[in-house]
Amino acid sequence: MNLQLLGWNSYFEDTFEEYKQQGFEVARVALEHKRLYRVLSDHGELLAEVSGKLRFQALERQDFPSVGDWVVVSPRLHEQKATIHGILPRKSKFSRKAAGGTTEEQIVAANVDTVFLVNALNADFNVRRIERYVLTAWESGANPVIILSKADLCDDVDEKIGQVETVAFGVPIHAISAEQNIGMEQLTPYISEGNTIALLGSSGVGKSTITNALLGLDKQEVQTIREGDDRGRHTTTHRELIVLDSGGILIDTPGMRELQLWDANEGFHQSFSDIEELFENCRFRDCTHTKEPGCAVQEALSEGTLDEGRFTSYVKLQKELAFLERKENRRVALAEKAKWKQISSTQKKNKNK
Repeated sequence: MNLQLLGWNSYFEDTFEEYKQQGFEVARVALEHKRLYRVLSDHGELLAEVSGKLRFQALERQDFPSVGDWVVVSPRLHEQKATIHGILPRKSKFSRKAAGGTTEEQIVAANVDTVFLVNALNADFNVRRIERYVLTAWESGANPVIILSKADLCDDVDEKIGQVETVAFGVPIHAISAEQNIGMEQLTPYISEGNTIALLGSSGVGKSTITNALLGLDKQEVQTIREGDDRGRHTTTHRELIVLDSGGILIDTPGMRELQLWDANEGFHQSFSDIEELFENCRFRDCTHTKEPGCAVQEALSEGTLDEGRFTSYVKLQKELAFLERKENRRVALAEKAKWKQISSTQKKNKNK
């Protein structure tokens, strides 16, 4: 398989040079399941697992390969298998806080060029959710594109697009229906040889139907939404990298009921630049934007030029990021302490031998 078709470029070539001199090869992770990986390489598809050294050095979830990663491998072609020795630096990564009470990063997709943020134009349409996805997409390093799916089920498409425009400045927005083949031609410019696209969104928004339409076949199983609440059932159960005939690369992902933020400070400022620009016009530099006289934010709210729901979302997300940062700082400190405790223990054992 041609590596360029998989997204290989000079950025990865430069970071791989040291490994290349040691005789290693590269592959791209297409699928991950319980620490077993399906990788695509010059030799085709291989089943891979991480080396003992990489497993020992991995302190966190993000230290293991994710779908979309370029990994350093030593193939065993007679077995159609390979060992993963390292992960090349990621050009971009779409991350969220892993589900549960632990503060841990979950990489949804790595080395993505464009993120299709899919939201259905049915009863599950949610501007606040789109706002959260856009924020995380900007932070990932990839270019966000909003896909409003199931346009055939919506009577006020233009109105919905207008609502999305108020929370996604400068982000392309496309209303489509993959099932009815409406507007699919709008996606063609994003799909080109070596370009990686990740489809992200909640369950039942139509990601699998879009994948099938782009593939031209029914590779991904499609399920109907639940009656009564218009919410979707999970169709895709794992993240998977798929090479399109057009030369593009698609990463389909399971639906996410919630998207908990992870390290989204830069994306936060970019997503809410309209609100933060108002701060410069406040009378006091330390304005809390609540009751102070001369507050430009409160003035915009009263005049209706700033949506109250958007400002409430800004405050909520800001608090969420601050809370996450406090928890992360504590977690990093504990991890560092555990690492040095392990090193000290190993040194003592070696000394007593």
